[in-house]
Amino acid sequence: MRFLPDSREPRVAIVGFGYVGCCLGVTLAEQGLHVTGIDRDARLIAQLEEGRCHISEPGLAEALTRLRGTSRLAFSTGYDAIEGADVIVIAVGTPIGEDRSLVTRQLEEVCAELAPRLRRGHLVVLKSTVAPGTTRGLVRPRLETGGLVQGDDFGLVFCPERLSEGNALSELRALPIIVGGCDPESTHSATEFWKRALDVPAWEYTSPEVAEIVKLADNWWIDHNIALANDLARLCDAFHVDVLEVIGGANSLPKGGGHVNILLPSVGVGGYCLTKDPWITWNAAREHGVRLRTVETVRAVNDAMPGYTHETICAELARAGRHPDGAKVAVLGAAFKNNTGDLRSTPVKPVVDGLLAAGVTVSLHDPLADAEELRALTGVEPSASLEEAVAGAHCLAVLAGHEPFQQLDFAALRERVSTPCLIFDGRAYYPQETIEHVRRLGFTYRGIGR
Repeated sequence: MRFLPDSREPRVAIVGFGYVGCCLGVTLAEQGLHVTGIDRDARLIAQLEEGRCHISEPGLAEALTRLRGTSRLAFSTGYDAIEGADVIVIAVGTPIGEDRSLVTRQLEEVCAELAPRLRRGHLVVLKSTVAPGTTRGLVRPRLETGGLVQGDDFGLVFCPERLSEGNALSELRALPIIVGGCDPESTHSATEFWKRALDVPAWEYTSPEVAEIVKLADNWWIDHNIALANDLARLCDAFHVDVLEVIGGANSLPKGGGHVNILLPSVGVGGYCLTKDPWITWNAAREHGVRLRTVETVRAVNDAMPGYTHETICAELARAGRHPDGAKVAVLGAAFKNNTGDLRSTPVKPVVDGLLAAGVTVSLHDPLADAEELRALTGVEPSASLEEAVAGAHCLAVLAGHEPFQQLDFAALRERVSTPCLIFDGRAYYPQETIEHVRRLGFTYRGIGR
């Protein structure tokens, strides 16, 4: 059976209108499709209906404003809205539990709501990150409890989300879509849908399990590569060389289909995906008798970086004759990634915790993060301005390299900070000319591996 209408553009219902669902829904609506966003959070739906954006993603708020009042984007807290849809996209959260296994409660609840509402011809697309076998072994049988049969009556595919925060809207219109269906017609229908909806390449695979593992392999690789960069940075610290010079040289080597591609070190790995997806992979392998030692090692390396960061800051303060319990550190940037306000699993929190435990007075400023959320996360009252944060500081710790922190007027800041003052570069990656400039101004400089 074909799972896509021939005579008109498919109508789409997206279940779960968080980061992924909202970015996807807005993009599809701007492409001309009719989209309904479904979320059980009534407060969130009310905000969206008012045109307010709950997500800090470049271009998203403006797109929501353009779509407000049009027929192309609607919202609902109820599942009856799927009846008019042709394609149902599931994009709910899939966290991990204390045992590092996938928590499927939200996914199961969605399936229970969808099952009695499915009709013949529906195409269901799972985007939530899951362990291998979840699409076929959990989602399919639960959807079939409504009486329809997957493959005969409705289609089911796994198409992983692979967006990078800060670039999501552009990537949705450019990145190839991974498609793994539970049957060939589901796969072909999903491929046609993505081509019609976003005009992007769709790569078909033989099963949902392949697509599920593709997603996990991507984040496994990223986490692994960052761990290599972090360990390399610690090695470079020991030999007093600049890790960025080493990475630049190492990455010039052709290898495989490209070049060696070591990523950049930082204060640690945060965000929703990289801190959990490797453990989803690890636990799925463990349940099948396979031990993934690289996941264990990589997670240990990256989880240790906040400790390395606050210990290095305290050591540099002591070297300058300033005991930590008499020092003030201005933490500039608290998000887990440059140029976003996302505080989920940010490695800056354990850095702040470590500094506070050492007796350091911490001020905190992040122009992109929500002040109330930042206060609740760290227990530190955020400074309203950069000038307030740095006043009297013995260290300016740039832990998220937001664009405003790339353009700091260090000459002006010198008049506000204490002397001597350390600039600690946790993720700004200041070029050598900037480092030389701040040293001429009387600052000392230290970075991760620099």
